[in-house]
Amino acid sequence: MKLSVFRPILCLAALLFFAAIPVSPAADEKAPVAAAGASDFNAKNTFRNICSFCHEDYGRKAGKGPQLMNNTNSDEYLFNRIKNGKAGRMAAFGGAFTDDQIRDMVKFIRSLRPDQEP
Repeated sequence: MKLSVFRPILCLAALLFFAAIPVSPAADEKAPVAAAGASDFNAKNTFRNICSFCHEDYGRKAGKGPQLMNNTNSDEYLFNRIKNGKAGRMAAFGGAFTDDQIRDMVKFIRSLRPDQEP
């Protein structure tokens, strides 16, 4: 067979091959980055998913851990307890959360009210 017969087939094969290759954006067309300080962290959801195992009803009732609503300890005390834990009683979460996230947790604890859903 002559080469002229295969030329259209080769062109079609090359076209299909290159059409299937994903194209990545150019270096200057990167996806937008979240603004500095922006976070998807949600203290209420985090508390519900992690802390409520021991601090029942979002910390409004004592469970395996103490009630946190109306806690008389300072914010610094709560911050340090969340960050560093207490041997044999509470895990340290300083490796899991940033300081700002821990501060958000303390704010959430301080916002707890007996007659309001958190």
